[in-house]
Amino acid sequence: MAREDEERIVDNEESAQPEETTATGPSRGREDNELALPTGGCCMPSSTCHRFQALVFMCLLGFGSYFCYDNPGALQTVFKKDLDLSSTQFTLIYSIYSWPNVVLCFLGGFLIDRLFGIRLGTIIYMLILLVGQLIFASGAIIDTFWLMILGRFIFGIGAESLAVAQNSYAVLWFKGKELNMVFGLQLSVARFGSTVNFWVMQPIYDYVSKFYESYRALGVVLLLATLTCVMSLLCALILGWMDKRAERIMQRNNNPSGEIPKLTDVFTFKAPFWMVSLICVAYYVAIFPFIALGQKFFMDRFGYTAAQANTVDSLVYLIAAVSSPIFGFIIDKLGRNVTWVMNATITTIGAHALLTFTQLNPYVGMTIMGLSYSMLAASLWPLVALIIPEYQLGTAYGFCQSVQNLGLAVITIVAGIIADHSDGDHTWVQLFFMGWLTIALIATGVIWAYDKKHRGNLNMTPAQRAIFVNSANYQNFE
Repeated sequence: MAREDEERIVDNEESAQPEETTATGPSRGREDNELALPTGGCCMPSSTCHRFQALVFMCLLGFGSYFCYDNPGALQTVFKKDLDLSSTQFTLIYSIYSWPNVVLCFLGGFLIDRLFGIRLGTIIYMLILLVGQLIFASGAIIDTFWLMILGRFIFGIGAESLAVAQNSYAVLWFKGKELNMVFGLQLSVARFGSTVNFWVMQPIYDYVSKFYESYRALGVVLLLATLTCVMSLLCALILGWMDKRAERIMQRNNNPSGEIPKLTDVFTFKAPFWMVSLICVAYYVAIFPFIALGQKFFMDRFGYTAAQANTVDSLVYLIAAVSSPIFGFIIDKLGRNVTWVMNATITTIGAHALLTFTQLNPYVGMTIMGLSYSMLAASLWPLVALIIPEYQLGTAYGFCQSVQNLGLAVITIVAGIIADHSDGDHTWVQLFFMGWLTIALIATGVIWAYDKKHRGNLNMTPAQRAIFVNSANYQNFE
């Protein structure tokens, strides 16, 4: 009898609650249908199938920016001939991209955390990037160099902040699952975008030049390249819709603590984050500036022709495009991110040493460097998500991008000065790169020691991290 009374009371309480209706019926009908989806169905945001559908759009977010970023590199002789540019003016096209992002990239990440949110922020930065590329192409059509520089400046603001948003999306959807592989796959697609640009831009220019002459042909080609940015914008819109739907269905709370991000939060970040930021500078300045100066290095050191030097110089990116997702998958299974970062740094030092002090075929050293670069990218960037709370991730990734831009802008210039004063002997500039890699190795050692002392989870296996997180959640619940 008591059970019947309880059921009657429950029925009365449910019937007493008013049902929200609209002109077409109950307002929650559609949402209830979505909530009733099978757990493993491809339409359910928690399913692996659905998450990998979202991953396709995450990877394509950056395709347009990487494709358009290297448009000048693929058409270097065309730019100089059609626009009558000096080498200094041509390099300005690249440097104007990096310098503003020393500050603006950090600010862009903070705005994602504090103001825009990841969905709106991604769309805004993608629109800024698109407008910048359109202005850049328009400047070429009317042969106005200052307008091209303005467009490139705007393009850089959008592109680097978009990279921060892309990283934040990856953590939001894949943290604790396949995050290392996702970072590797994003790197792979990005490098593929650069590679496709080098494959197709010259043939497209050769075709367009049949209908337009000189700088107008170049402008039209750059406008056609803008279509890749339009494609990436469509991906941003689709991904935003998918994320909004996932948030509603899974009742996701990205900031359970209710904390409000502040710019000063960066001063509260723990020592491992600062070491990760240092590695972002110290490691990458031994890769990108080396590749930028690589053609002359291989010509002087190994007697290669310009074409042969370009082929071996591009090997790092080609290998990275293939091996990054593979390393990411392996690291997802094995964990131990700090150990992978340390191994990648040591083998990169070895690669530079082989290229500098031995006559071994340079393809061996560049292959090792490409594999090491992939290993580090797949293991380093996910560490930020293990160190920093989710509500501060945009700020954290923005800061990492900012210091990396600063390091690349300064170190590339310094490396060029050293190379210019070495009279064809590249030993000193190679020692310069190896010195930065040594700094990265020391920073990795600091992360390992700090994590071991504080019994952290940065160098754990996935099973150990699961136990660590569950234990921490249980303690917080108590």
